[in-house]
Amino acid sequence: MNEADFIAALRRLPLHAGAGGLLDDTASLAGLTITTDTIVEGVHFLSDDPPGDVAWKLVAVNLSDLAAKGAVPEGVLLNYPLNPTPAKAGAQFRDVSGNVPASPAKGAVAGPRPSPGWDEGFVAGLESVLLEFGARLIGGDTVSLPPGAPRVLTLTAIGRDAAAPSRSGAKAGDELWVTGTIGDAGAGLRIARGEDGPADLLAAYRRPQPRLAEGRALAPLVHAMMDVSDGLLLDALRMAAASGLAVAIDLAAVPLSPSYRAFSDDRMAAVTAGDDYQLLFAAPAGFAPPVPATRIGDFAAGVGLTLTDGAEPVPLPSTLGFQH
Repeated sequence: MNEADFIAALRRLPLHAGAGGLLDDTASLAGLTITTDTIVEGVHFLSDDPPGDVAWKLVAVNLSDLAAKGAVPEGVLLNYPLNPTPAKAGAQFRDVSGNVPASPAKGAVAGPRPSPGWDEGFVAGLESVLLEFGARLIGGDTVSLPPGAPRVLTLTAIGRDAAAPSRSGAKAGDELWVTGTIGDAGAGLRIARGEDGPADLLAAYRRPQPRLAEGRALAPLVHAMMDVSDGLLLDALRMAAASGLAVAIDLAAVPLSPSYRAFSDDRMAAVTAGDDYQLLFAAPAGFAPPVPATRIGDFAAGVGLTLTDGAEPVPLPSTLGFQH
């Protein structure tokens, strides 16, 4: 099974009403919004990424799901593996398109690394990200891993005062918008693996910024919203499918940062990379967003994703984003 197949199988199980049919990244329970994410060494972060940055990313990716609901962070639960032994050489790291490289690139192997100091660095990074975004630790669990296992880190985030609809609320005729810029984190991963590039792109990969304030401003006004985690194209298609619609995206309209443009001219890599943690939302025609955002497409009756570059049709790439 891939990720989509597995979730489809889970939908046949008895589901809590707050699960929303497993069509979203969050659940609702007693007025709270709940989300959980796991990041794995060699899949979501590199073995030589600083532990403080790993802690930051773990919290930020969860808070990004709360941002997409316009929720205010209430607290987090942490599941943490203490002092695993070094992972086996040869572990593969997905590239930003979801492909596994034929041979490990620099920084891509989950190879031997010292455990002393890693836990301390992680806790320091955890403190900084919790303070930055006003979240608090509630509790969690610690475990041991078998020899050679990569680190597996799980966080559950709980939010309150959510106001946004699910990703399934887009309507025919709605416009598709995105906050910020796309592709910076994908470029940052390439820099983390050894390419030369600017520090702000590396920071976009290692320390993403959940768009909490933007989410709260947009939540009461939009028809559907989600964060961009697995790639702009894939996540836009997920919103369209959940809403029973087709979506068209103009690649020429997708916002790229000056740093990305200086680093790469590959717009398709940007829209399939993932790890952006910007907000993707559907809003009625003529919408004036209260936060900086860019209109990149439209929803219509039908199914699937259509790409253009201005007025020119563009064939879909073989990979729209990352799926487990």
